[in-house]
Amino acid sequence: MSTTSTWTVTGMTCGHCAASVTEEITKIDGVEGVEVDVPTGQVTVTSAAPLDAAAVKAAVEEAGYQLA
Repeated sequence: MSTTSTWTVTGMTCGHCAASVTEEITKIDGVEGVEVDVPTGQVTVTSAAPLDAAAVKAAVEEAGYQLA
């Protein structure tokens, strides 16, 4: 059964930003899908199990952005 989590990421302004965040979050074990809404900064992640917040934070920071 999949789990869905929504995070707010600050600093994204374009499709390239969304692609960078998606790429990094997808590297986390168990992630099945990532949807990014650039105007709101909302990132919805579908995963096999609940994700560790520190792992998501690290992935977002690796992409060059911050969790709100």
